[in-house]
Amino acid sequence: MKPNVNEREISALMQYEWGKRGCERVAYAPIVGSGYYSTVLHYSDDDNVMKSGDVVVIDAAGEYSMYASDITRTLPISGHFTARQREIYDIVLGAQQAAMAAFQSGKSTITRGGANSPSANSLYQVAFDYINTHGKDLHGQPLGQYFIHGLGHYVGLNVHDPDDYNVPLGPGMVFTIEPGIYIPEENLGVRIEDDYYVDQSGKLIKLSGALPSSAEEVEKLMAGK
Repeated sequence: MKPNVNEREISALMQYEWGKRGCERVAYAPIVGSGYYSTVLHYSDDDNVMKSGDVVVIDAAGEYSMYASDITRTLPISGHFTARQREIYDIVLGAQQAAMAAFQSGKSTITRGGANSPSANSLYQVAFDYINTHGKDLHGQPLGQYFIHGLGHYVGLNVHDPDDYNVPLGPGMVFTIEPGIYIPEENLGVRIEDDYYVDQSGKLIKLSGALPSSAEEVEKLMAGK
């Protein structure tokens, strides 16, 4: 990852590494969006030359033994986040951690709430409230308006596996938690997405927990340390 590299090179490299390690195929078409395109949710061109000072959102994962995965990381192209990028990154990570901390097996949902899914048990609401009470945009407005998608979805044989989202999360379920903030005015998008499993005791297991999550871990890995 460095300036002046085309997004498609990163996409191709990841697909090669998945295949070399036993994945049958990609779980979905990789998204590698830098600069302004980090704010585009389903950007698919992967054809932008990455520039120093920008971030890149990489939403990409492989399929192994017929099971999909879905993982996103946001990286600073030059290897270090700016102060503003770090601020937004830490808010997104904080929202994900808040949702994890609020999880209760048999009670929590990942929906936005409603008649059959009260907001008191909605992990989406937890993440939204965190984002909306931390940081501001360039006009002094709360950041909740820039969290423009759901908190997560089920994962299984399909990357978006069908299930009833009004049913509380419980043992055996696999799903994502993926808060994000996307500010086109600043050419700044951040999403952090991990896969989770609820074990038979009701404990929330972060399946992708070995991957770097904090800004410090990301920068350290990019520096080859």
